[in-house]
Amino acid sequence: MDNTLLKIKQLRKELEEHNYNYYVKSNPTISDFEFDKKMKELQDLEKDNPMFFDPNSPTQRVGNDINKAFKQVKHIYPMLSLGNTYSKEEVAEFYNRISKTLNEPFEIVCELKFDGTSVSLIYENGKLLRAVTRGDGEKGDDITENVRTIHSVPLYLQGNDFPDFFEIRGEILMPWNVFERLNNEREKDEEPLFANPRNATSGTIKLQNSAEVAKRNLDAYLYYLLGENTPHKYHYENLQTIKQWGFKVSNDVVKCKNLEEVFAFIDKWDIERKLLPVATDGIVLKVNSLKQQQLLGLTAKSPRWAIAYKFQAEKAETRLNSISYQVGRTGAITPVANLTPVQLSGTIVKRASLHNSDIIEELDLHIGDMVYVEKGGEIIPKITGVNKEARILIGDKIKFINHCPECGTLLIRKNGEAAHYCPNDNNCAPQIKSKIEHFISRKAMAIDGIGEETINLLYNQGLIKTYADLYKLTIADITPLERMGNKSAQNIITNIEKSKNIPFERVLFALGIRYVGETVAKKLAYSLHNIDAIQNASFEQLKAIDEIGEKIAESVVNFFIEEKNVQLIQELKQIGLRFFVEEEKIQNKTNKLNGKTIVISGTFSQHSREEYKEIIANNGGKNTSSISAKTDFILAGENMGPSKLQKAESLSIKIISEEEFLNLLK
Repeated sequence: MDNTLLKIKQLRKELEEHNYNYYVKSNPTISDFEFDKKMKELQDLEKDNPMFFDPNSPTQRVGNDINKAFKQVKHIYPMLSLGNTYSKEEVAEFYNRISKTLNEPFEIVCELKFDGTSVSLIYENGKLLRAVTRGDGEKGDDITENVRTIHSVPLYLQGNDFPDFFEIRGEILMPWNVFERLNNEREKDEEPLFANPRNATSGTIKLQNSAEVAKRNLDAYLYYLLGENTPHKYHYENLQTIKQWGFKVSNDVVKCKNLEEVFAFIDKWDIERKLLPVATDGIVLKVNSLKQQQLLGLTAKSPRWAIAYKFQAEKAETRLNSISYQVGRTGAITPVANLTPVQLSGTIVKRASLHNSDIIEELDLHIGDMVYVEKGGEIIPKITGVNKEARILIGDKIKFINHCPECGTLLIRKNGEAAHYCPNDNNCAPQIKSKIEHFISRKAMAIDGIGEETINLLYNQGLIKTYADLYKLTIADITPLERMGNKSAQNIITNIEKSKNIPFERVLFALGIRYVGETVAKKLAYSLHNIDAIQNASFEQLKAIDEIGEKIAESVVNFFIEEKNVQLIQELKQIGLRFFVEEEKIQNKTNKLNGKTIVISGTFSQHSREEYKEIIANNGGKNTSSISAKTDFILAGENMGPSKLQKAESLSIKIISEEEFLNLLK
């Protein structure tokens, strides 16, 4: 396989995983800066290699924070993310691009970029009607009941000069003092700590108990008004007006007439943001005129009239006291540095990830070293260097462990891999518990009501040793557990039973075969149709499947060589899990649109847009959100976007109606 394509696929997989950790689990594993570097690298590779275009690439979508426990609501206007930049040079490029495109005077509004959870609020006749998360940009979670508990969000508006119906967007935040109090309480209860206020906010706003949300004392700043009848044709003036309606708007918003004023705002807040009561991670720049915003338009992912300038990560110096080691689901060993507590980006840092033995060796770490710690984007601390001049009374040079810290098994390191692994996946407790956590996760078996804490209780009581044991649990097993009751136990048993209806591709993903992620599981399922065919497939047969490389094929073969895995699948079969693709799904798949790239635009009467996306995929086609020379045709419904129509005509792209499209597939 082409090395460039391999790199593109690797980046897509990594970014999708980080998107999931960030938006769904509220537990990011890399900084914003590192994420944006990877995204920029992928964007450049895709731009230079258009033959490898994929509509499902992370570059084509907004990250997803959808939690299925909430009702899904479609956004009136797409809720896009902002493009990020980390240098004044790139800010200048943005400014000059706007100037060149508009070729007329314009103003830039500079605002603080609050670091929380984005929300869309709908008001009708002066009352809060609905609150929705960003979700995937097209639809999000209805969190109205939780948002009602936030005192800075008005339930009724002041005055009477507001439109009958409008949308306003903002950021829900957890103030620093609330965040620190919450983490102190969690530490006392030996619960996992939130990485930063943003993660704490995201986790809080998705709680099912609004009374619990109220205790967290969340805050909200509003920053953008949408609707047909906004009071002004300028963004800044609208912000000043909505304050009078009762909305909390930052007082630190300025209109800038030139680039020098923009830079002065950036320089001021790079220092003063550290004094604010809430977390910020940058500056947002927006073109002030709504008419000019409309002229500049949108890309598939972000508006062309706005950009975010992200502050560089803060650094601090502190002492390295010891190293501890954590065991992951696949047996990978992650070293963690234990530090003398130090204030960094508004929080106390006590630990930092060291990732693997190569990084420890590269840093030449010794116990007692004074190390430089950085929190890129105020997320996960990491050691970036050592102050070797401060080495006076230091301890031994750190050497990576040889045996598993949990079960004592000799560690292995495979050729070409950075991580060390514990091969004792049968009897190593952290591995067993992590596999069960993966099995019940939202994209796998989606068993609600069970979390990390419950799995620990069930495992420690000897009630579960594999994920098959979940299906043997009874209400009587669960009720006596700490913080459990009859109702909780009943919900868990009901949700476990419901998981038997999960389709085969997700069951396959849930098994936790190394390198078999959500997409690969789907490829395997729809190529070979059942678990027996996958189990009996040779290395060469697996490798012949689209997007299945040598590493994945080898991992699948090795998984089924293990007798314990085969026995576990047999057990799950007997329990009633689905290990085959339903016949109707196979029958619905054709190659009628094979190789075709299709854009969907407008509204439809016979199917929803989401259904048409699935129809296109089932018939071998690719759905993309933006029109290019690679587009074969546009599936157009009512009210097709004028900009798409104009671009289609300029590129001579064929436009077909809903009826013509369905006839094409008959």
